[in-house]
Amino acid sequence: MAPPTSTPLAPRLLKALIVSTLGVAAAHLILSDTLYLSFAGQAASSLGAGPGYSADQAFTSALINTFLVMPVVLWIGMLVAGERRVGSMVLVGTVAWVTAVGNGIDLIDDAPGTLLPFRSLVLVVGVTALASLVRRRKRR
Repeated sequence: MAPPTSTPLAPRLLKALIVSTLGVAAAHLILSDTLYLSFAGQAASSLGAGPGYSADQAFTSALINTFLVMPVVLWIGMLVAGERRVGSMVLVGTVAWVTAVGNGIDLIDDAPGTLLPFRSLVLVVGVTALASLVRRRKRR
């Protein structure tokens, strides 16, 4: 049986751009929604609400959830698109997302509904898509 042929670079890059955009959108949505819970927790505690789901727990949950969503969306999205050997794309995309969130969390932590800087989002999508072109050779 002949080994499967690999996808040419242009279609793979296009698939990676689409999946990376979906990954950034999903991770940003999770981040924004769970940060909103953090704001609600802060407001409730300042109004004298009893112990419960604290703002610190909501903030930590926001970060953990967004860091977990990105690799899952990238991996499953590329597998659904018919691509294999996407480990480097998942690794680079996750590190780029963590870096973008780390640099922009102060901007979106101040008010609900704000977005990370557009340039950093585009950079994450671009770097992640370009990382999809890196493929390891198969061992024989």
